[in-house]
Amino acid sequence: MTLRSSKKERKRIPWKLEELEAGFKRFFETYGHYPTGPEIDAYEYLPSARSIERSFGGVVALRKQLSLGGQDDYRTGAHSSRRAITINDRAHAIERDVYEYLCERFGKEFVHREYFFTDDARTRADFFIYDQGGGFCVDVFYPSDRRNLTGCLNNKLDKYASEHMRQYPVIFLQMNENLSQSLVDDLVAKKEKKPQKGQKVIGWDSFTSFCTTRTPLKIRRG
Repeated sequence: MTLRSSKKERKRIPWKLEELEAGFKRFFETYGHYPTGPEIDAYEYLPSARSIERSFGGVVALRKQLSLGGQDDYRTGAHSSRRAITINDRAHAIERDVYEYLCERFGKEFVHREYFFTDDARTRADFFIYDQGGGFCVDVFYPSDRRNLTGCLNNKLDKYASEHMRQYPVIFLQMNENLSQSLVDDLVAKKEKKPQKGQKVIGWDSFTSFCTTRTPLKIRRG
């Protein structure tokens, strides 16, 4: 089978089924499973998932056409369940770490978990911190890669677009240490839809630096 590299192409030439099959099988031999959409986009020996969608009706349809074994659709079934459990466990661990840091920095009495802006349960921030500057919100997330970061950020900018969600500064705290602050800043600078005044997209190191600029409140005793 012919293994074709998408990285070396200078003009668009339609992919043949045997080239796609070779790419899928090479990925399976390397990683032990067939690639998902984001993995296809990052893999040298396959075209983009969007290209597969246009030409073959999508990744799932192509795998069936190539008669590739294993899970047909990674969005469903055991693979999806395992992925959901992993994501939930990671989210709980990350939020716990952020909460412990905030409590240590500002005091447990001044760190509010799941702060609701209205009676609508969807209009909430992961944390609201009371401080001498009037308080700020923190929305924590873990993007798997740059593409996922873009999608997550678009959702959060939509969520925090209304006036009542912009009452306080909002920190969109991305916790993937493999995504540098310079990469995040570059992505934000190129976006048409940008964070509004008082909204920041930062990683952990930048977040802890930001927190040192905020003055904690103090409880008066007696």
